[in-house]
Amino acid sequence: MLKFRLIVGIQILMVGAVLLSACGATPAQLTPTVTVNPNEIRTQAVQTFAADLTLTAAAAPTNTPPATITPLATFTAGPTSAGGIAIGTAPVGATASCYGLSFVSDVTIPDNTPVTAGQAFTKTWKVKNAGSCAWDAGFKFAFTGGEQMGGTTYTLPSAVAAGAVTDISVAMTAPNKTGTLRGNWRMSTAAGQFFGDEVYVQVVVGGGAAATNTVSVGATSTTGPTSTVTATPTQ
Repeated sequence: MLKFRLIVGIQILMVGAVLLSACGATPAQLTPTVTVNPNEIRTQAVQTFAADLTLTAAAAPTNTPPATITPLATFTAGPTSAGGIAIGTAPVGATASCYGLSFVSDVTIPDNTPVTAGQAFTKTWKVKNAGSCAWDAGFKFAFTGGEQMGGTTYTLPSAVAAGAVTDISVAMTAPNKTGTLRGNWRMSTAAGQFFGDEVYVQVVVGGGAAATNTVSVGATSTTGPTSTVTATPTQ
């Protein structure tokens, strides 16, 4: 009986030891083992950084360049021609570069022709187209200063070629005043651009030839002053 109890006790101790060994854990077993893979850490870091960059780019405002303004093309209006010359290339009164006129001679009423007050006469000049361009029909021979003597603007009825010689006549009337009277005339384009020599008509109303100096472009002669010499007796 004692032996039986001893055997049973030993068996109980052995079972308890087994149970204790099964339920208990050694210190090595209680310490967790962590396995670290460096490649996985680097991969995760790169993925995290790339994700942050994507989020930052998505949150940043879009930089849209401003629209480029293209200036409109400058429109240069072409000159309008009238009478064979461009209008607007020179102010009224300016000399056109390709037009010219030179005085040739007095056909009628030479300088200092005596006339009476109220006398009608026709002054005719012979002139030459001294320019490189033809005078177009519609060009005007107009009064420019002095005594007009009733003369009106003469309009060319037809073109005059460069280098050609032509006569220009203007009907006039001597005014009711005495003395030496002179009127100046000049050719212009239809647009009013004067060019060439300025010619003139000079008459003496109610008397003899005037004792004055007369020098002008287109003049045919120069009249000098008349001098009177008085002798003084000597003692």
